[in-house]
Amino acid sequence: MTAADEVRHLVPDVEMLAVRLGAVDYLVDEALATSIFLALRLPQPMLLEGEAGVGKTEAAKALAAILDTPLVRLQCYDGIDAAEALYEWNYPRQLLAIRLAEAQGSSLQESDLFSREYLIKRPLLSALEHPGPRPAVLLIDEIDRADDDFEAFLLELLADAAVTIPELGTVRAAHPPIIVLTSNRTRDLHDAVKRRCLYHWIDYPAPEREVEIIRRRVRGAAETLAVQVANAVARMRGSDVQKPPGIAEAINWLAALNELGIEQLNEHAVLRTLGSVLKYREDQEVIRAAGLETLVGG
Repeated sequence: MTAADEVRHLVPDVEMLAVRLGAVDYLVDEALATSIFLALRLPQPMLLEGEAGVGKTEAAKALAAILDTPLVRLQCYDGIDAAEALYEWNYPRQLLAIRLAEAQGSSLQESDLFSREYLIKRPLLSALEHPGPRPAVLLIDEIDRADDDFEAFLLELLADAAVTIPELGTVRAAHPPIIVLTSNRTRDLHDAVKRRCLYHWIDYPAPEREVEIIRRRVRGAAETLAVQVANAVARMRGSDVQKPPGIAEAINWLAALNELGIEQLNEHAVLRTLGSVLKYREDQEVIRAAGLETLVGG
């Protein structure tokens, strides 16, 4: 059975994909389930955009879980380059080999030094060379933090599931990885990247869906408290805070309240735990100025 057949067997249709994702506590609507399904079947890289904390990274983690395959994560940042993302040479070991050859009076060719023996794999190369039986899930997280040059560097990988190493030539994946890129949209990505990807925007869920999500992640929390947290977080997102809380913050807040034994959200409970959901002093001041009662009323 090929890697593609393995994936088809595990995920025969969109409905089964949604069921399997739900089984690992990742709830999806029909649109997101369809996008993930097409990314698996076409196959094609998938670009997930949305506000921070809406579940973009968790989508890749859940996908790796249901396919029972490794998640290979590349966390992007300003200044990231091929050495951190793809490969680098083990220079200390190369130098040791040179000194050993000199001591023994033997010859050492450049091709001897720049061989697989001295290659250190980074996430992209590790994902490409994953042996199977199912393809690895390659998460290129927060690509908007990288620069234009790094985007250009990724084009070969996104289009052909291949990379070129000057000393070794082109490396092509025997089992092309399932590629998930995420972006918080702090800047626009180049059209060439978007052209190679399926695109999906993940929005904040409706309060009812958010209640279901956070209760799955905080086992044992009272339903009433989960409803109050979801409603309060929705009100925060509709206020003038500069960093609206995501689902991740709602989960953290419910977990903190549950750990403290709080079963009903009130002004005192909000005041004690506001740092679990709002991570900027200015945002906390905005909410306090509006009145904490606005979060727990209604």
